[in-house]
Amino acid sequence: MATEEETRGGFGQVSQLRGAAFRYVALAASLFGIVMLAALLANAVFDAFGLDAASGSWYLAYAVGAGLPALVVAAYGYRNRAAGAVSLRTLAILVVGTFVALGLAVMFVIFDAQAWFVYYTFAVLPATATFVYARSREDARAPFLATGVLVAGAVAGTVVWNVLFTYPVDWTIYLWTFVVPAAAAVATLYRRRTGSGWRRAALAGLGVVVGGGVVGFTLQATGLLDPGVGIFLYLTPVLPAVVYARDVLVGREGRAGLLAPVVLAAGVAVGWLLAGAIGATGPESWLDWQFLTSPPSQTPTQAGLYPAIVGSVFVIVIVAVVSFVLGVGAAVYLEEYAPSSGPLGWLTRLIRINISNLAGVPSVVYGLLGLAVFVNLLGLGFGTVVVAGFTLSLLILPIVIISAQEAIRSVPSDQRQASLGMGATRWQTIRNVVLPRSLPGVLTGTILSLSRAIGETAPLLMIGAPNTVFSPPTGLASRVSVMPLQVFHWAFAAQEDFRVGVAAAGVVTLLVVLLAMNSMAILLRNRYQRSA
Repeated sequence: MATEEETRGGFGQVSQLRGAAFRYVALAASLFGIVMLAALLANAVFDAFGLDAASGSWYLAYAVGAGLPALVVAAYGYRNRAAGAVSLRTLAILVVGTFVALGLAVMFVIFDAQAWFVYYTFAVLPATATFVYARSREDARAPFLATGVLVAGAVAGTVVWNVLFTYPVDWTIYLWTFVVPAAAAVATLYRRRTGSGWRRAALAGLGVVVGGGVVGFTLQATGLLDPGVGIFLYLTPVLPAVVYARDVLVGREGRAGLLAPVVLAAGVAVGWLLAGAIGATGPESWLDWQFLTSPPSQTPTQAGLYPAIVGSVFVIVIVAVVSFVLGVGAAVYLEEYAPSSGPLGWLTRLIRINISNLAGVPSVVYGLLGLAVFVNLLGLGFGTVVVAGFTLSLLILPIVIISAQEAIRSVPSDQRQASLGMGATRWQTIRNVVLPRSLPGVLTGTILSLSRAIGETAPLLMIGAPNTVFSPPTGLASRVSVMPLQVFHWAFAAQEDFRVGVAAAGVVTLLVVLLAMNSMAILLRNRYQRSA
């Protein structure tokens, strides 16, 4: 009786009406947010691809040609869940792989293919081989040996590049530096999954190399597409799709789902033919290959985002390295080494509280901090790559530390005690037990933080980063502009085409990069969760 009275006094009378009302209010708020976000994204996509210029007959042609096959595929996937799952995975591989291929092609517009060949041959390949061999011999010095070989190879490659080297055919460079490693990976994967010998695995890898050579040679001879872009498309969307299709065909579950991309591609082709047959007016897209590979211009039709894309890549690489190393290192120390009692324990708690508070500081404050420290105190220059990278690293560092702390804290203490009980040192326990099991959460938090950093503008404005640059950065001391700054400049331009079409194309490009980074976070989390 006493327990019943305490329960009634603690929780009060249960009201089903209030619970139902709260559930529906939460559902309505969620739907409202989703609809508003979808409307904003749809408006940006509508303006970026110039869909307002398309006639009604063009929409009708594609609705008949591509819409009906899409509905058929969706209905069949709903009835046959295995085939639907295969369809979604196949389409995801093709779409994400296409974005990766285009990203590689855009990056190699600035990077010299011959220099990449030299440094890959003399530095990257020997360092990778050294690391793999040392790990196979269970040598703990594997990372240090690989780093030494990488540095020595880079020095040797610089000498060779400046003195002796000439290599005119770029697509064969991609064949050697990308297709051959992919062939080795396919051969290894084939041997593991089939249990066959190295001879059949080598034949599978040789087939990958021959396929890449045929693609490059054919495109070089016909001129239908740049051979480098063709090889990247062969590597990222086509080859993974073929490997996945082979696994599905062997497993014999949901094999019909592999036809979904073929049906959809045929539907798009039919829509294109119908639109051409009836003379329909198509959209006037602002987001095209010229936009991705050209510098800004005073003419809207010639404006491009390429220097800002390369600048964002340069900056985000610095942010990733600095924030990951410092953030994960600080989290490991605070969770595994920092004292929890006594005077030093009080200092540890104070540091943790301040880190949590720093995560909520407005981004403009970090811009002022970067201006005071990196520009005025250290004299690294206004708006340079290194200053932008360090400033954005300060911005996301508290978030990286907190997410890494939570991931490390989630590792059960029993596993730590078991490792220590078997004679392992604290560092061996952290390296072999704690970090591998906390890696999914650490990587997820880091990549999501990088997604926030790549969309920031206020800190970069504070450090004097220019809104527009007409050439991509060539070093850490180069002045840099990033995609959000360039879009911000276009959004307030005098000409309407800049404000509506060009700015929308920049927004869509930035959203695609953000979605790709978030997808990478999901893939890494799922992979390391399975391995853990």
